Amino acid sequence: MKINNIFKLVIAIGVCELAGVVGSVFTVSAIPTWYAGLVKPALNPPSWVFGPVWTTLFALMGVAVFLVWHYGFERKDVKMALIIFGIQLFLNTVWSIIFFGLHNPGWAFVEIIFLWLAIFATIITFRKISKLAAWLLIPYILWVSFAGYLNYSIWTLNQKELVACTMDAKLCPDGSYVGRVLPECDFALCPDAPQWLAIKQAITNCEVESVWQTHDRNVGAKLKNGEELFAVEPKIDDIIDLAIAAEPECGKILMGTE
Repeated sequence: MKINNIFKLVIAIGVCELAGVVGSVFTVSAIPTWYAGLVKPALNPPSWVFGPVWTTLFALMGVAVFLVWHYGFERKDVKMALIIFGIQLFLNTVWSIIFFGLHNPGWAFVEIIFLWLAIFATIITFRKISKLAAWLLIPYILWVSFAGYLNYSIWTLNQKELVACTMDAKLCPDGSYVGRVLPECDFALCPDAPQWLAIKQAITNCEVESVWQTHDRNVGAKLKNGEELFAVEPKIDDIIDLAIAAEPECGKILMGTE
């Protein structure tokens, strides 16, 4: 292989892998937090699978681009094929931003449909220039088809989290008001409710804000700053479960407040 061809191959694979790196910026931070809390379909693979699979697919994409680019960018069909490929690569990155960055499976599913169509168009145009290049993209479109199924399933399985509660409020004995909270849209407990007073005392006796700090930084920050616990509106059972998981002794203290 000539030096010029080796350079083109490295550039082609590098550009494709770079697109994956950009998408991973939004993916890596969301997987152990937001993504971990979603309801997933039975066929959903373990999170560790995605990294190796996408790294391999981006490498195959790069080789396919090289095989087409090798015929000369001055050719109109080559230029058009690479432009279409660039569009689908852009859509690939955008999907990661919408799904993992914006936490929006609904719009991500709409976007992945356009991504699939762009990949299909790329395969068709690549096949007219290099059949091998087209075949190298088959694993890619199959995986995106599977990803589309996962995307749609996650979107539908987590629809309940998108329910909006009515805006009515309940008057508490101390004169304050509390609204309804998800997921059942029950009224939040009043600030002077016995359960909250006991929980607040337990937090004083046990550094449980560290539990929340690892689970939800916003809640952790509020507890650390001494804000009222009712303001963050967590469920008592959630507090206990998290405490038991992170700090067994704290869990015992909190269980005594039920």
